[in-house]
Amino acid sequence: RSAAAWRRQHMQCNAALMWFRRDLRIADNAALYHALKTSRRVYCVFVFDRAILDALPSRTDRRVEFIHASIVELDSALRRHGGALMVRHGHAVMDIPALAHSLKVDAVYANHDYEPAATARDANVARQLKGHGIAFHTFKDQVLFEKDEILTGSGTFYSVFTPYKNAVLKKLDAFYLLAYPVGKYLGALAPGQAPGRNAARETAPAGAAVSAGNVASAAAMPSLEQMGFARTNLAQRKIPVGETGAQKLFRDFKQRMAAYEERRNFPAVKGPSYLSVHLRFGTISFRTLAREAWKAWHGAADFAGRRGAEVWLAELIWRDFYFHILHHNPHLVERAFKPQWDAIRWDSGAQADQLFAAWCEGRTGYPLVDAAMRQLNQTGYMHNRLRMVTASFLTKDLGIDWRRGERYFAEQLIDFDLSANNGGWQWAASTGCDAQPWFRIFNPVTQSEKFDAEGKFIRRYLPALAALPNQAIHAPWIATGDQLRRANVLLGECYPLPIVDHTVARTRTLARFGAVTGRVTPAP
Repeated sequence: RSAAAWRRQHMQCNAALMWFRRDLRIADNAALYHALKTSRRVYCVFVFDRAILDALPSRTDRRVEFIHASIVELDSALRRHGGALMVRHGHAVMDIPALAHSLKVDAVYANHDYEPAATARDANVARQLKGHGIAFHTFKDQVLFEKDEILTGSGTFYSVFTPYKNAVLKKLDAFYLLAYPVGKYLGALAPGQAPGRNAARETAPAGAAVSAGNVASAAAMPSLEQMGFARTNLAQRKIPVGETGAQKLFRDFKQRMAAYEERRNFPAVKGPSYLSVHLRFGTISFRTLAREAWKAWHGAADFAGRRGAEVWLAELIWRDFYFHILHHNPHLVERAFKPQWDAIRWDSGAQADQLFAAWCEGRTGYPLVDAAMRQLNQTGYMHNRLRMVTASFLTKDLGIDWRRGERYFAEQLIDFDLSANNGGWQWAASTGCDAQPWFRIFNPVTQSEKFDAEGKFIRRYLPALAALPNQAIHAPWIATGDQLRRANVLLGECYPLPIVDHTVARTRTLARFGAVTGRVTPAP
């Protein structure tokens, strides 16, 4: 951002193309700022990339619908400032170079994407653009620090969170939290002129009026149905979308930030920010959130307010940490962080498949686990505490490979982010960096009693158990016959018996990991 010489070098750019990806907003957008600042005319484009969409296992995907709604809003916002958003449903690796060439732009601007497949795509795009004599400029936008900006004293990456966090906080100051003043340069936006064949002509319904030159017309926005997707329950759940939705949620959370530490672990309580999907798709600036947390941490009048902000800032840094780990260890996409853990013999076969299906469908017989999985399946969201509980249950109670759970979450979570999802699963499975020690195994019943003591969350997603008293709802199999009759609960019919005994499963897990480490840690 301090590269004034870079800006002077590129001030003569006549036309540029801004490629939106994980940054679906105008405010404080690094690439958009640089494109507008250094170019006389800036076109904007978003690609519904078939390389990603065609691989999705379901045609009803909340993420696609969220992106679509956010794109509609982004287009409207750009139009208010004299621009427009060109929308493609195709393959970004081909469409971006072709569009840039047809528009005769001097450069394409985008923000960094750190996932291995994305970096390979961007390298391919850059090569093609270079062949046309077009520059490809990318910028840091979705993290505070990236790649090699935070390293140990010996110049290596951090593998433990606390030292990483301390290094971040030591380096972090107001400069890194500054917002890019995009609004000052919006006059450089250009309407979405695109000569030749475009997405509007490919996807517009019969009879729709499509301007020959303006791909950003209403008809140019492919509908979900035209892209082969069906509507989900996103609208019924009233999830705020786009930049305005993110701002609405953040205004609400700022009033609750002081209580974040004391409320964040309880799924029946309004504790989290609920901004994870907005961070995933960049409808709000990560710098904005970190700046507000930083200000509250240093400026709150009371200890609770400072502590709440401090803990939330640490959670934001966890997100950076997982980006940091994935960047330096791309093998994590398929393998354990520590090679020794790839030797673990996870259960497989027909019985494991049946147990996995029960876990996915929320019928394990452990109410908190089942309620959490039903929350995920019904809403596309799961509370963070419950992500740890359900992941621990799959790997350490059922003995099933963490990669199977990771893939299921990747399919279901509306806020799915490869680095965080992989990091969280490897943490729970004890195969990752700075992970939960393998001999520490969550007890799903005590987790339930501690974090949903009154059973409010369980009752919301398991109505069949709603009439059970608090002391029985966490483990219905220990309820008295009278309690079960009064609650109209018939175990094995309206709600399943446990599919595994936790005590037995714990012993098996210790043996499973002990076979790799050469030692068995006795039960406490």
